[in-house]
Amino acid sequence: MASHTALPAADRDPKIFYGWYIVAVGFLAQVNCAFHMSSTLSVFLKPLTEDLAVSRGLFSLLRSGEILIAGGLAPLVGPLVDRYGGRWLMTAGALFAGVGFIALSQVSAFWQFLLVRWTCVAFGGVFMCQLVVSVTISRWFVRQRGRAIATASLGQGLSKVLIPIVTAALFIWVGWRATWAIFGVITLVLVLIPAALLMRHGPEEMGLKPDGIDEPEVESQPYSKATHPTERDTVRWSHREIVRTRTFWLICFMYGMANVGIAGLNLHVFAYVTDIGFTTIVAATTLTIIASTQLGSTLIWGLISERIDIRHSSMVMFLVQATGLVLVIGFGQLLEVYTGFFLYGIGLGGSFVLQELIWATYFGRLSLGTVRGLGILVTYAFGAAGAPFFGFVHDVTGSYQSSFIAFAGALVLAALLSLTVRAPQKNFAPGA
Repeated sequence: MASHTALPAADRDPKIFYGWYIVAVGFLAQVNCAFHMSSTLSVFLKPLTEDLAVSRGLFSLLRSGEILIAGGLAPLVGPLVDRYGGRWLMTAGALFAGVGFIALSQVSAFWQFLLVRWTCVAFGGVFMCQLVVSVTISRWFVRQRGRAIATASLGQGLSKVLIPIVTAALFIWVGWRATWAIFGVITLVLVLIPAALLMRHGPEEMGLKPDGIDEPEVESQPYSKATHPTERDTVRWSHREIVRTRTFWLICFMYGMANVGIAGLNLHVFAYVTDIGFTTIVAATTLTIIASTQLGSTLIWGLISERIDIRHSSMVMFLVQATGLVLVIGFGQLLEVYTGFFLYGIGLGGSFVLQELIWATYFGRLSLGTVRGLGILVTYAFGAAGAPFFGFVHDVTGSYQSSFIAFAGALVLAALLSLTVRAPQKNFAPGA
């Protein structure tokens, strides 16, 4: 049996469980990860396409390539997180991304912008963002997993609330090039040092238990009919076993639909609002509404997920998003636009939390990096298709209306499918 270095009394019985320091680092990483996202790129879309002389559809392929790169790397990075933890992965990711953002300030052509985003920024995002953060936190928490992941996700929500306003101000003061450089410096300061100093693989590494308690967890959602609920986190899954389960593919499709919006719709929201006749101030306010409701609802979704079956909470989340889009595309007046994107933002807050929790709920924490890596490969493919889908539909029809309607319908379908998810079956010896 592996032994652990003896800890001082204060560390064995700390006032604050060390897992919350992991959450704090995850929070900072999520703040910076928002710099990679479609919602941030959305603010840059018009000035960049004009200055670099590129169409919106072609520019959307930039984000698609990033998502495909991230999806392709995820199955490789996931097992590394399971085996070694996220400490040095996050440190390297912050270095790659920070340098990449600074390099974006020096480009003079679209192909250069694309090359930097597809190398430094994309690689850095995989190493320091969602996959590594959520898997590491899930190893530290079981009973309080929902609120822990939600708390870390607040970082991305907070960043999204501030980005439209801060970026617009930076455009005026220093221009879009220097804005990217500032993002790079922030990334290096807020992520690289905390990750190197504080990140740890799991509680066992420090002689602790998940959640800081010794009693076994009792969860309401059974792993399978044949197993005790406490055995779920003692099971390891291979790549082949994972992809042979119906559960894996259902979850991939459901949250792949959510990723279509995260990567595609979010990229075009700013342009959509201005295209239907509103000012850039209204468009910026719309982004702030989406980000604010995402931020405000994230922790609530985390608490809900600890009390309500993950299938039911997922269904509600998809329906809330779909209802918001119906309001936007069905009426198009200012009040309906604001209300619709308010609801969409609430659902978006849930998608960031629930798609992390559902994997841990059904596959446990020991192979979570492997499971999430494969899941990201599939769900990111949906996201990669989303960005050019919205862009090229606009280029062909001159409107985003058709793409918004199709996306709303896909969310309704995902809501119905969420009720069919069941725990995967596996014959195993506990602890194997």
